[in-house]
Amino acid sequence: MIISKTPYRISFFGGGTDLPQWASEFGGMVISTTIDKYCYISCRKLLPFFDYKFRLVYSQTEMVKYLNEIKHPGIRGVLNFLDQNLSLEVHHDGDLPARSGLGSSSSFTVGLLHAINSLLNLQCTPDELAKNAIFIEQEINRETVGSQDQVAASFGGFNKITFKTDGQFEVSPMAIEDKRRRYLNDHLLLFYSGIQRHASEIESSKIANISTKEQNYFALMDLVTEAQGLLMADYFNPLDFGKLLHESWLLKRDLAKAVTSSKIDSIYATAISAGAVGGKVLGAGGGGFILFLAAPEKHPHIKKVLSNLVCVDFEFENEGSTTYRL
Repeated sequence: MIISKTPYRISFFGGGTDLPQWASEFGGMVISTTIDKYCYISCRKLLPFFDYKFRLVYSQTEMVKYLNEIKHPGIRGVLNFLDQNLSLEVHHDGDLPARSGLGSSSSFTVGLLHAINSLLNLQCTPDELAKNAIFIEQEINRETVGSQDQVAASFGGFNKITFKTDGQFEVSPMAIEDKRRRYLNDHLLLFYSGIQRHASEIESSKIANISTKEQNYFALMDLVTEAQGLLMADYFNPLDFGKLLHESWLLKRDLAKAVTSSKIDSIYATAISAGAVGGKVLGAGGGGFILFLAAPEKHPHIKKVLSNLVCVDFEFENEGSTTYRL
């Protein structure tokens, strides 16, 4: 049996510019980090004693004979891509809810790819994992998604990721000293809004508006460069980073109506009034997790005024997707 452990991610800046509809013409770039919350997938071959070929356990359980009978699009897409004559049992567990803005769908795709490759004793580099996951989601499953989540889940760590017009990408690990990384981590708060949404629907609404929102996208890329300068400067003030998050959120929420809602706006305004200097809805928007940055002494009050929401403690991680053989 193989178990894969694949991290979720927090995207700080540049989200949206990784959409192929934008990046193929203008390029894109993001700053993101993976965190110590994971998607776990166990995978084993089935011997020919059963009246099914695939047993798949996630929020549902499927036992089917044929690949095209599989309902889970991620599993079906991965198996179609690999094109191997396999009988498999797959179990999925996640630390955090699906459809929540932390790249969980791509973590699943990367994790399942990694697990099955390991089961078949096939070597797969982070670069190959990311490119194959992007191909599965965008080309095989025809999902309207960007490319940053697959890269983050495969490589892990705190990175600037650049997307080129030819479809290639470049991962540049940010050499932030541990003390500064810890300092930034200690200023961040992560709340779950309780709203689940389908990222592809929201991304589709953004794509429909791209031609009228070019200034927003260029401004989002400018913030990546500015944030990189802050992180690598001789002196670092996390509150300045939080102010950039606020600027980024104002640009992002203007990309499409579906990015925000009255409930999200209320949550955001409550946190700002309680002392947060900035924040953003993670992922495509529309719900899921909301990140805030505030001085640590402000955290108790922010947690109090948002006590109806679940606050998740987290730390940055560096490994990316890993596999274990049992």
